[in-house]
Amino acid sequence: MGNFVKVAHRGEIPVGQGKCVEVEGKRIAIFNVNGAYYAIDGICPHQGGPLGEGELDGTVVTCPWHGWEFDVTTGVNRDDSDIQQQQFAVKVDGDDILVEV
Repeated sequence: MGNFVKVAHRGEIPVGQGKCVEVEGKRIAIFNVNGAYYAIDGICPHQGGPLGEGELDGTVVTCPWHGWEFDVTTGVNRDDSDIQQQQFAVKVDGDDILVEV
């Protein structure tokens, strides 16, 4: 079992937005979907785009570089279910958002 690390405050990631963070050498994208937080590998497998900077529509983030789409609740690519981003457990402690690495 991993270690939970504080990565942000709740106010830093508004509803419908994402944020890129670096934790123990990993780039992680955290998203706020109606007050629930989800974290996936933040590097798009296509060409390394920053998923945390992508547009979030419901539970789907679109990579800002080339438009690849991922469901942030599962990490699964919308066009090819064989492509899946690693997920990270998230918990909220007060105003702190923590991710398990």
